[in-house]
Amino acid sequence: MFKRAAFSALILVAACSDGVGPARDSSGPRFATTSGSGIVLDQQSGGMGQYDVHIGKGFDPVNPHLGDAIVATFFWFGSANTIQDVTDHLADGTPVGNHYTLVEYVNSGGLSMATYVATNVQGFPESNDWNTVLDVHAIFSSPVQASIMISAYRGVGSVSAAAIGKHASAGGSASVPTMVGPGAIDVNANALVYAVTMSNAHGPAQQPTGFTPVSAMEDTLMNVDGEYAVQGSAGSVDPQWAWYFSSPGNWIASAVALNPMVLHLAYVTQPSRTLPFFTISPAVRVTVVDDLGNTITDYNGPVTIAIEHNGGLLVRGSLSGTTTVTAVAGVATFADLSINHLGNGYTLVVSGAGLTGAESVPFNIGPI
Repeated sequence: MFKRAAFSALILVAACSDGVGPARDSSGPRFATTSGSGIVLDQQSGGMGQYDVHIGKGFDPVNPHLGDAIVATFFWFGSANTIQDVTDHLADGTPVGNHYTLVEYVNSGGLSMATYVATNVQGFPESNDWNTVLDVHAIFSSPVQASIMISAYRGVGSVSAAAIGKHASAGGSASVPTMVGPGAIDVNANALVYAVTMSNAHGPAQQPTGFTPVSAMEDTLMNVDGEYAVQGSAGSVDPQWAWYFSSPGNWIASAVALNPMVLHLAYVTQPSRTLPFFTISPAVRVTVVDDLGNTITDYNGPVTIAIEHNGGLLVRGSLSGTTTVTAVAGVATFADLSINHLGNGYTLVVSGAGLTGAESVPFNIGPI
């Protein structure tokens, strides 16, 4: 929450202004940190002052990565969601066709804002030129005065039903400095909270504590601000802004939680029958995959293997060899495993930090 002293300062600043300040746009590109380290902001862009049935913006100059989740928020003057379709295309007009799901729509006092999410985006070149910039756009039923904010995130779950978590919106009016927000939402561990607000008040708004800016834009008609925060543990998050109202005005705000990608281990080469003390051949291989089964080629962490079901007939068997290896491009190879005692129905289990483990098929140690 904001400190009381900060809010007192807000009151003093608000008393000095009644209009909308000069155009302000801090929507320059930001880049992700190392992939595979949880949800990170990849690319973002935004544009203001559009009047048309087609409201859109490209990820100029750098496209997102394939597999990202894209969040697109549209801001306009109106009291109903008149968006007929949200999709994407390349700058040269080539359709791309990712599916954008409406997650939150809110309106108050003639302001409208809608947030759409597409997960596991595909169909465009990551290395782009001016022809192949990825554009996201909405088609309205009639022309609107509107703006758009788009941002792409790595590490979000691939399947929309699991990737999109809790969300909320709220709106209202004020004539004095006011703390506003969409309301608290519950989030899962390592989830991202995307929070966005719009107002016809003078800005900038004081951003929610603990959040990082996505984009802040202002012109003579509207003021918008987008923020994000990745949560280290499950809990409740309540993003709030301080708007500089000094005359009657309106505000709206939304928050959306995006859950992280769930990474699994899967066997590429299962263990097979061999004799006691002999190396299991071919070597056991496992791969790190996402929830669609795609190999995560940038995963290079440790993977450990152990006996899960011990099938020793007279004496329990033990596993020898290198039981913890480092995955290379998402694949872990256990080249020198052996088990020392005869048995039927042995199974092996693989595990790794942040990974869902997997158990092998049963296999025997012995001549049959």
